[in-house]
Amino acid sequence: MALDPLAETLLKEVRGELGYREKGSQLTKFGQWYAERVKDPQYRDAPWCDMFIAWAADKAGIAEYVGQFAWTPSHAAWFIKQGAWSRQPEPGALVFYDWKGGKSYKGIDHVGIVESVQGKKIHTIEANVDRVWLKRKTRDTDKVVGYGLPRVVKAKADLNEIRATEQPLARQPLPVTEHSPMDALGSPLALLLVMVLTTVAVSFRLAGRRRGTHRRFALPFTLPWSAPDKDAATEKRPTARKPAQTKASTSAKSARTAATAKAPARTAAKPPARTTAAAKTAAAKTAAAAKAKAAAKAKAKAAARAKETRSSSRMDAPLEPMHVGAPPALTGARVREPAQSGTRLREPAANGTRVREPAQSGVRFHEPPQPGARLPEPAQVGAGASEPAHHPTNRRRPYEPS
Repeated sequence: MALDPLAETLLKEVRGELGYREKGSQLTKFGQWYAERVKDPQYRDAPWCDMFIAWAADKAGIAEYVGQFAWTPSHAAWFIKQGAWSRQPEPGALVFYDWKGGKSYKGIDHVGIVESVQGKKIHTIEANVDRVWLKRKTRDTDKVVGYGLPRVVKAKADLNEIRATEQPLARQPLPVTEHSPMDALGSPLALLLVMVLTTVAVSFRLAGRRRGTHRRFALPFTLPWSAPDKDAATEKRPTARKPAQTKASTSAKSARTAATAKAPARTAAKPPARTTAAAKTAAAKTAAAAKAKAAAKAKAKAAARAKETRSSSRMDAPLEPMHVGAPPALTGARVREPAQSGTRLREPAANGTRVREPAQSGVRFHEPPQPGARLPEPAQVGAGASEPAHHPTNRRRPYEPS
């Protein structure tokens, strides 16, 4: 099987380092180179199987197709991501092992380079083998997880580069068409439909405005323009004139009128309506209510007449004469006169009201005279006459006008 140029270049660089041994504590020139490259000193004495492959790829100038890693699971994941992962061995491929026999890239423990394939065995060149050596090994494939193919990575990279450099075809300019105002209506079919609908609407409108006695066909729906017009409803239509009557027609009409007036009117006598028991009861109730209302009105009128009679009798009665100095007519009110000593109370005879009259030593009460009785004349006061003792001159009589 002819070797791939990329695999041949890598193997040539690897074979030159066969027999290399670490200096102790895993300190190698490959670890020092990787630590300086990634600026991390912890890789100086780290396991160096994968760092050796990164160093050889860099020396051969194919690091971008082989990859530069120190941790083998990350290196296998990179090949998987690039689409360069395989289950079949080939010269120049990187072989990844899992000493526990797992088939996941996460459990990978070691890596080497396939030099040749013979049946079910592979011949490899590996670093950090038997703890300190870089040498050839012959292994079975039961511990192999998979193979990374640098040639596939290169092929995909070249394809992507070609695609990146390809120039797309120039787009042909679209033809410029002149726009017209009729484009707003859309397609010719839509324009035709609009014209038909407009024609139908105008014809219906004109048909609705016509006047005449011709018959119109009825529509299953009412159009807005077919609604009755208010002005047309209120418009007065001209009436046909009656033909002029001749003298012969006038005389014939007067003769018919006279004959009709002489004929006795024949009126059909209507049968009396049959009254039911309910109608009789309702009529009786109505009559009783009317009688009660009339009696109430008569009673009210009689009371008003009696009241007017009493008022007129009082107004016509003669007035009783009033004597100056005499007490007022007895109406049951109290009359107070001065008295010489203490107050005496006497019950009135008319309405139970006490009458107090002044005295020299107090107030005495006397019975008021009966209505209509003539009061005694008061004593005259003048020269030679003395005022009664119970009427002092310094006090006004209560019944005298002020």
